[in-house]
Amino acid sequence: MCEYCGCQSLTSIAELTREHDEVVRLISHVRPAYRAGDTARMARTARRIAAVLGPHTQVEERGLFPALAAAFPDRIAVLEAEHRRIDAVLAEAADGTVPADPSWPGRLMEAVDLLRDHILKEQDGVFPAALALLGTEEWEAVEAERARAGGAPARSAG
Repeated sequence: MCEYCGCQSLTSIAELTREHDEVVRLISHVRPAYRAGDTARMARTARRIAAVLGPHTQVEERGLFPALAAAFPDRIAVLEAEHRRIDAVLAEAADGTVPADPSWPGRLMEAVDLLRDHILKEQDGVFPAALALLGTEEWEAVEAERARAGGAPARSAG
């Protein structure tokens, strides 16, 4: 992902970026499962993506986004709405079963396509803006939210 602005030199952004990288890696497993008609594998991968996104989204929405909302209210609102759309589709597989709705595999594909675009918006827009605009107090709030949400997960096998 992006490395041109130096924002990844901040621990908070580096952790969010590592989570993005893990999500992109997991997304790469969804398309082959979809082509194979393996809805069970898609559901397992959806749960793994959701496990990464849970704390990640918490850090963004309770730490990073509030600090940027005054400067970019419309953009932050769009990102939060995208979180809701993606989370809703992933949540359909949360209970450990394969979603029975025959439209779910296609909706999951749409959600992961949206997620890839969403990640690029954050990497290329939100993170550099945060580097430029946030002060020590805001970064401390982001770090405090990270502590509440949990650390960035290690890369998982598969």
